[in-house]
Amino acid sequence: GAVIIAFHVQVDSNAKLQARQEGVDIRSYSVIYNVEEELKLALEGLLEPEKKEEVLGRAVVLEMFKIPKQGFIAGTRVEEGTIHRGAKARLIRDDEVIHEGSVTSLKRFKDDVKEIKEGMECGIGIEGAGKFKEDDIIVTFEIQSIKRTLEL
Repeated sequence: GAVIIAFHVQVDSNAKLQARQEGVDIRSYSVIYNVEEELKLALEGLLEPEKKEEVLGRAVVLEMFKIPKQGFIAGTRVEEGTIHRGAKARLIRDDEVIHEGSVTSLKRFKDDVKEIKEGMECGIGIEGAGKFKEDDIIVTFEIQSIKRTLEL
């Protein structure tokens, strides 16, 4: 529905009735700053949030393992940040992204873990990644949505 902004005027009762029947919202104001603030909030609600990517961790592939029923697992050393199970991940080979998926498996020795910190070695499985090669890079990240605002 449409919105009619009435500023310093009385809205006729017949006009109110017809507007209601047509699904039109009539809003009356006597202070201009209230109009400005409500318009700003309404317009901000129409803006798509800004998407920002934050890198969580970076690991280097040292070797590859084939695990029955799981597929290929990268034996890695975490060089920066923290790797989290479930995080989005990119597999990078020779400075090119060759695959994107989620971290489906994260192991420290034979134990399933939720995260691995910088300096530690671990096994990482990425959904649909296929084979890993020595010196491949795995970067994990998250996408944050940031509400956009208007300055009036």
